[in-house]
Amino acid sequence: QDILLQINIGREESKGGFLTEELPALLPELGKFTNIRVQGLMAIPPICQDATKNDKFFQEIYRIGVDIREKKYDNVWVNILSMGMSDDYESAIRCGSTMIRVGTAIFGARDYTKTHQP
Repeated sequence: QDILLQINIGREESKGGFLTEELPALLPELGKFTNIRVQGLMAIPPICQDATKNDKFFQEIYRIGVDIREKKYDNVWVNILSMGMSDDYESAIRCGSTMIRVGTAIFGARDYTKTHQP
């Protein structure tokens, strides 16, 4: 299975993902899992009004990806950098994103006040 590792680049408690300091111990271990291939990294930076303020987070993910590729871990390629959403995708692309998520631009804003009962 091809997967992306989620990186909690903004160190936000409300978001999941690995912290950057966890990667040196994690990446060598991933080689033991022969049924997965880490194809890349994904990250969602903190929400901010000026999309260019996320450049530092996007640039950090890009640098991490380059570093991982140079170290040539088993089952880890990092050909994909998934960063950037409807409000900041242009900035993310400038910083090296190869995959963006633009659901809000296509489907509109979500209403988080509704509760869904099964």
